[in-house]
Amino acid sequence: MHTGEQYHEFMLASPRDRSVRARFQQLALDLLPAGAAVLDFGAGTGIDAKTYAAHGHPTFVFEPSEAMHACLLRHCRDEIEHKTVVAVTSPLACKVQAVTANFAVFNHFADHAALFEQLSYVVRHGGFVLASMLNPYCLADARYRWWRANLVNLVRHGHYAIASESRIHRFTPRVVAQAAAPHFRLERRMPGGLALASQLYLFLLFRRV
Repeated sequence: MHTGEQYHEFMLASPRDRSVRARFQQLALDLLPAGAAVLDFGAGTGIDAKTYAAHGHPTFVFEPSEAMHACLLRHCRDEIEHKTVVAVTSPLACKVQAVTANFAVFNHFADHAALFEQLSYVVRHGGFVLASMLNPYCLADARYRWWRANLVNLVRHGHYAIASESRIHRFTPRVVAQAAAPHFRLERRMPGGLALASQLYLFLLFRRV
């Protein structure tokens, strides 16, 4: 098990993860209207939240892990003091233009229907949810036995869980889109085309309807 500080330092030191984070952050910032509020759902150690706040977006952070939350409070100390970052104990404690969930937060849920229903009370109409999820089609994972063993489940059901302590779930975008309805519609899936086979993460953009 890693501590919040260990996770924080690893994410900042990893070139691949920095690149993924930069793309996710830029996409979120491009989508957000000027000054719009955002909820960083599963905010981790506050790396994304600090960036959103620096670009003028009031940022609420929800992080259930005590270790991550403690690190977030240290990393975003100045922003919290100036109330540009606000920690909440429930997503329902805020009303925002957008919810962001980076680095596979949604993969910890077995069923997204209840989650999207909850987020429908948080996101204003016309707003969005942007989620970075593990890509079930990534061919780099084909070297693992668990990926090959679950290929049939992916094709038949669009979902499977890996037998591990973390119980990480993998989903096709179609299954997540079905769970998001009728509150949200899947607007974009990134990447598309042949790039889908080479990327570890999918970015899914859901629009509040």
